[in-house]
This record gives sequence, structure tokens and C-alpha cells, in this order.
Amino acid sequence: MKLSSPVHQLKRQAKLTARESGMPLHAALDQLAQQEGYSSWSHLSVSGSRSGRAQKCLRQLDGGDLVLIAARPGQGKTLFGLELAIQASRAGGESYFFTLEYTPADVLKRVSQLGYNPAEMRDAFHLDCSDEICASYIINELRDAPHKTLVVIDYLQLLDQKRQNPELSSQLNVLKEFARKTGIIIALISQVQRDFDLASKSLPDLSDIRLPNPVDLTVFTKSCFLHSGEIAFEMAN
Repeated sequence: MKLSSPVHQLKRQAKLTARESGMPLHAALDQLAQQEGYSSWSHLSVSGSRSGRAQKCLRQLDGGDLVLIAARPGQGKTLFGLELAIQASRAGGESYFFTLEYTPADVLKRVSQLGYNPAEMRDAFHLDCSDEICASYIINELRDAPHKTLVVIDYLQLLDQKRQNPELSSQLNVLKEFARKTGIIIALISQVQRDFDLASKSLPDLSDIRLPNPVDLTVFTKSCFLHSGEIAFEMAN
């Protein structure tokens, strides 16, 4: 949901309200957040930050990109992918969220966590939780999708979980070629190896991606890594 003012300006308004009314600052912040449609200030500030990061990321994506979004569990990669799809649809484009991990109810719950009302989601946001999701299934569903449609796939390591599906590397090459030909943007959410938790670096990179089968990760044109509230957006070499 769109804020009436940037987060820092809203915080300034709350401080002024607290000073003039004598109410505690936390109460003034929560009151203002509720006026903006959020349950609390913490909900507003987190959602506002994530929304801003998603919008910044979207501005760096081009038609035909194959994008990797990677993080350890609990770092918000699914919420970030959802935010990307929602922001793309709110900006007037089409977006799809394909997931082999969650049910429709699970996804809609996360949409609510982002501060959006699932009942008011625009028709331009498409959710697909089919058990048949793989590269060929996705391409078939996108046959009428316009140029620069944003597609988020949750998640990379599940695409070849069924034996009848092609190996992961083959599916990625097919998706990349489809994106190149159509100008559609495809982003895949990915797991990061557990070993990263013991690493000294602050953010994971391509060497930390969990791969049950060999995959040439240079297939991705861009990548986005998240950890502890930090985010790094990288172009392909």
C-alpha cells in the first residue's frame, strides 16, 4: 500500500504529534501507522523499507533478464519476491508468482504481512501454486503475457523435484531463452547453503547457492542477495 509520505517524514509527524499532545512517542507512531492502514509502526516501517528496496530493484531489471534472488531461511526472500511481483503489478504491469513451496492461503497470508489487502489485489497479479510447475508449465502459462511481465518462481531447487521433469540446468536454459525472446523478466528464489552461517562475509554470493545437482549459475543475468536486512544487487560478469 502506498504511504502518504516517505517513512522519515511520517516519523517526524509522529514526533510532532507526541510533543503537542503529550502522548508517548510509541503511541503517536502506532496511531499514525493505523491512519496509513497498518496495524502498528513496526509493521509500517518494515513494509515501507521492503517496498522501497523492491522498487529500487525493479528499476534495475530489463526485459529478458533471468534473475536470482537468494538468502538463507528466515531472511525474507519469499516476501521480497512477493513484493517485487506486487510492486510490478501496482506500477501498471503484469506479474506472476509461481510457487511449489506454499499453498494459496500461505501466499495470501504473506501478502497481508506485507501490508496489502488480498481482497483488493489487482487482476494484474497472478498466483499459481500448481504441483505441475516446471519450465514448460510456466512458459505455457505465460504464452499471452506482455513484454516486461515480471515472473517470480519459488523456488529454484524444486523445479526438478519430479523425475519426469528435465534436470535443473536444462530448465534454466529454456527459461533464459524464453525470457530473451519475449522480453519477460523471470526471477527465481533460491536457497543458500547452511555453511554460509559460519562464513565471515556479510552477504552470500553465487558460491553459496545450494545446488543438489550441478548448474552453471552464469545463466543468470542479474542476482540479488539478502541477509540480516542487507541487500546486494549484482550484474552478471
